[in-house]
Amino acid sequence: MLKNLPLYVGLRYTRSVRGEGYLSFVSALSMGAMAIGVMALITVLSVMNGFDREIKSRLLRIMPHLVALPEESLASADYLRLEKVIGAHAGVEAMIPLAQSYIMLSRADQKLGAMLRGIDPADAMHADLRQDMLAGDLTSLTRGDYGVVVGSQIARKLGLSMGDKLQLTLPQLSVTPLGMFPRIKSTRVIGIFQVGAQVDGSTVLMHRGDVQKLLRLGDRYQGIQIQLRDPYTVATQMGDFVDLLPLTTDWHSWQQSMASLFDAMRMEKQIVRLLLSVIIAVAAFNIVASLVLMVSNKRADIAVIRTLGASSATVMKIFMVQGVAVGCVGVTIGTLLGSLLAANIGDLLSLIEGLLGVHLFDPSVYLISVLPSKVLLADVLSVALTSLALCFIASLYPAWRAAQIQPAEALRYDI
Repeated sequence: MLKNLPLYVGLRYTRSVRGEGYLSFVSALSMGAMAIGVMALITVLSVMNGFDREIKSRLLRIMPHLVALPEESLASADYLRLEKVIGAHAGVEAMIPLAQSYIMLSRADQKLGAMLRGIDPADAMHADLRQDMLAGDLTSLTRGDYGVVVGSQIARKLGLSMGDKLQLTLPQLSVTPLGMFPRIKSTRVIGIFQVGAQVDGSTVLMHRGDVQKLLRLGDRYQGIQIQLRDPYTVATQMGDFVDLLPLTTDWHSWQQSMASLFDAMRMEKQIVRLLLSVIIAVAAFNIVASLVLMVSNKRADIAVIRTLGASSATVMKIFMVQGVAVGCVGVTIGTLLGSLLAANIGDLLSLIEGLLGVHLFDPSVYLISVLPSKVLLADVLSVALTSLALCFIASLYPAWRAAQIQPAEALRYDI
């Protein structure tokens, strides 16, 4: 009976400490701060994931998923042969020929570099782009007209509107009796698109047949563009097509083309995660403060259970359980509330806008009508596990201090 007395007393002490801990202001503050920190971090990361998905979906409306550029241009017969083989692949949605070039746009005294892409409005892959036209119609791109559709940022920088004249300077030279001159083509704007991404400021569209004539390709093509059913699997599917073209062929995907943008977005997400983790760190310091106060108030009780046979390890475990329990409750509440808020933040924001009668995110400025959000299980688990680890670390020092209390010192002045 006496052998189990320390454990019995320790359990009663633990229940007492838990009851007082959960009802105390400091413990409640620690729990609330932890919950708020976890909720805020999960919500912000989910919103950033939503914007990442939104930007990528807009880029994929105009960018080819996979591009192959052989050293020598492809003849029409070679292209048709590749189309039969690649088009039969289960993961391929469409394949179209490639005709593009870097150019310089000129209007009055303003100049701007851009990428001229040759497209055919009849291609199914450009169907989604029609809904992003601010002015004009994509079907207005007819062969022989040499009209162009420009991005909204290009139109804004050069002050372009429908029907305006524009000069295209190609990276090729024309040899004349008077010398060599850069090739310049005068054209007019027949459309303006806006997908809300980086391509708005760097892309000009023209009918593919006209681009072939400007680049003097004849009936040949610079390469091929492959559209996949799932563009996010481009890295794994690229290997299925490499052997179909010469080894010197340059392959690059949409992820590689926009690598700098995606790296910047990834870095931004990591910085935001680090900054918001400060809230969780503050909550962990609150746990340290609450346990230190508890150890100070319970010195006599600790001394009593030590004299009854409880070891230093037992005392340390009691306070570790107290600190980790407060953190676990806070992390659990924060994870549930954060996941719920992140999944419904778009609807919640729309409700607030309806009640206030204002647009917190003006669609004409931010190019979105609903705040995007995407809850990733990996982010939720990462935030929750990191927070629990901080709670465990924060509980170590106060628990260790409690285990170092000597019964004789603690009871010296106790009557």
